[in-house]
Amino acid sequence: MTNIPETGRTPRVQIRLVILQFLVLTLLATLGGRLWYLQIREGEEYAQKASGNHVQQVVQPAVRGEILDARGVPLADNETRLVVSASRTELLKTDDGGKAILTKLAGVLGMNPKDVMEKVRLCDAKTPQPCWNGSPYQPIPITDRLTPRQALQIRERAEDFPGITAEPEATRRYASPADANSAQVLGYLSPVTDDEIQQAKDTDSPYLRSDQVGRSGLERQYDKELRGKAGITRYTVDNLGRVTGTAVSDAARPGSTLITSIDSRVQRIAEAELDKAMKAARTQWDHNTNQRYKADSGAVVVMEAKTGRIVAMASNPTYDPNAWVGGISAADYKKLTGKDANNPLLNRATQGLAAPGSIFKVIPTTAAVNAGYPFGGPYECSESYSIGNQVFTNFESKGYGPISLGRALEVSCDTVYYRIAHEEWKKDGGLTAKKGAHDWFYKTAHQFGLGKATGIDLPGEAAGRVPDRRWKREYWEANKDAWCKSGKRDGSYAEQIAYENCRQGNLMRAGDSVNYSIGQGDTLVTPVQMTSIYAAISNGGTLHVPTVGKAVVSPDGKKVTEIAPRTHGKLPMTKQTRDQIDQALAGVVTQGSAAWRFGGWPQDEIPLHAKTGTAEVYGKQTTSWFATYTKDYAIVMTISQGGTGSGGSGPAVRAIYNALYGVAEDGTIDRTKALLPTPQRDLPKIRRDGTIVAARTKP
Repeated sequence: MTNIPETGRTPRVQIRLVILQFLVLTLLATLGGRLWYLQIREGEEYAQKASGNHVQQVVQPAVRGEILDARGVPLADNETRLVVSASRTELLKTDDGGKAILTKLAGVLGMNPKDVMEKVRLCDAKTPQPCWNGSPYQPIPITDRLTPRQALQIRERAEDFPGITAEPEATRRYASPADANSAQVLGYLSPVTDDEIQQAKDTDSPYLRSDQVGRSGLERQYDKELRGKAGITRYTVDNLGRVTGTAVSDAARPGSTLITSIDSRVQRIAEAELDKAMKAARTQWDHNTNQRYKADSGAVVVMEAKTGRIVAMASNPTYDPNAWVGGISAADYKKLTGKDANNPLLNRATQGLAAPGSIFKVIPTTAAVNAGYPFGGPYECSESYSIGNQVFTNFESKGYGPISLGRALEVSCDTVYYRIAHEEWKKDGGLTAKKGAHDWFYKTAHQFGLGKATGIDLPGEAAGRVPDRRWKREYWEANKDAWCKSGKRDGSYAEQIAYENCRQGNLMRAGDSVNYSIGQGDTLVTPVQMTSIYAAISNGGTLHVPTVGKAVVSPDGKKVTEIAPRTHGKLPMTKQTRDQIDQALAGVVTQGSAAWRFGGWPQDEIPLHAKTGTAEVYGKQTTSWFATYTKDYAIVMTISQGGTGSGGSGPAVRAIYNALYGVAEDGTIDRTKALLPTPQRDLPKIRRDGTIVAARTKP
């Protein structure tokens, strides 16, 4: 018989038990080693991470600072509104991505479900506005026009609206005091993007995902001062999400207040008169194109002559900046950006470029004197001037015989400037500039500040263009291939121009110089540049950096940082030349090209100086320019495709002066009706508690 071990187990079973015991011991050792690694070797790091997982933060948005006019009247402030928002994160947890919830919400709000869904989709290269360009993890506002009844419906049926909140929030309001829109000056807000958060994270002013940031105008220029700092409260919570304590609490800090030099009363008049002038121009017949003037856009700037501060700045077409508050709708976005909208977001006072026409002539007049031509002349003002086979005509082909440079300014005689410009072109070497060429006309334009931005405290300012020899060469190098490809010697006018540019586009031709001398051709300026120049002539020759911001006031009112006027040079003219030009520009009002618009003006009491301009643009109707100044203000208005300077813009500019000085149509002065009898340099009264005393607005 075979002996059976006392355990009753076969050798095979015993071997299996040993193997099993070995595996168990091995697994226990591995587990123990892993536990040692996690708890001892990496314990501190994982403890910190575990602690982080149990801290939640709540953001208290900062109240954005107000933007006030020069008298303390709010142009942009805040008001409490009921806002309904959607959590994209919560919506995506549902089977249909939140479509049913948003459709139900649209029914409560009385909105189109498509519009609601578009607001919560994320912006990318393929997704058109409206869409959400902020963080996908923060609540997305649907509307800030919620009624208390709608808010109650949403909150009482919270189970039907997971991820939807309806809460009172401080929202931006663009007040339009005295009906002053000020849209392009103020700008608008929209949510911060992830890219902006990353770019600002290591700066002294980082963004939070809940921040709204300025996108244009003063809102963008002074965003850091206006934004303030959001408050953050960090709560410790247990694994079940229950609050166990407060870890850290940082109170929100409101944004600072920006006081501007804008006067809302003058702003309203400037906007209204610009709009009125454009509408009037559309009733006038353009005999050159055999249709009415289109007057499709325009701008006006009112500037303090001695400081460069902007009293009013209007751009047309305009828009309502409140459309952006709470997220812009599809319909509003289309109105602002559609092909028929004509860019209402563009500030044409600082970004609109056009040839200046004859308001430019103060520059070649100065250049001529600096080049040695006597101001008194005489210079032949003929009906036309010929260079080879090309004939350059005077405006309306009218001649005045031998006249001075002053009289040439008064009657805007083109042929006087043609002759001087052609003579200087030949002296400088003609097609090929000789060594030591003075290029007086181009050099002087740069000295007047053209060809570069003025430095105004508004974003996106255009620099304009002085088409000197350097620019001609660089422009030709960039475009010659296209010109040579499309140009034809015997083709259409455009094809002939391309052909000539292909061959000699890098050369300064005689025709280029004579056109330039009267503000035509490739010269481009902005209204604020020309206002700065005419303000400098008024104040004796000092070029100021235009400013809209006047002071930044801390939330408690204890710190006031004034934005002092700055200068950036002097006009390149002697006092004698300045006085002669000043006298000639006064003659424009009394006996020159603007006299028919200023009959009865009290010239003895309020000397007014002006220059008209009618700029020709290939393929379009003429651009109307009107540049003016008194001892206090400079005002420049332009209307694209708006006719002549005095005809299109003259009446509107006079109406603004009437309001400023309290002048009636018959020329009598009532100073009690004057809006600003003297330039305002003082700040509004600031109380000890930081509040600002605002002046009462007059209609």
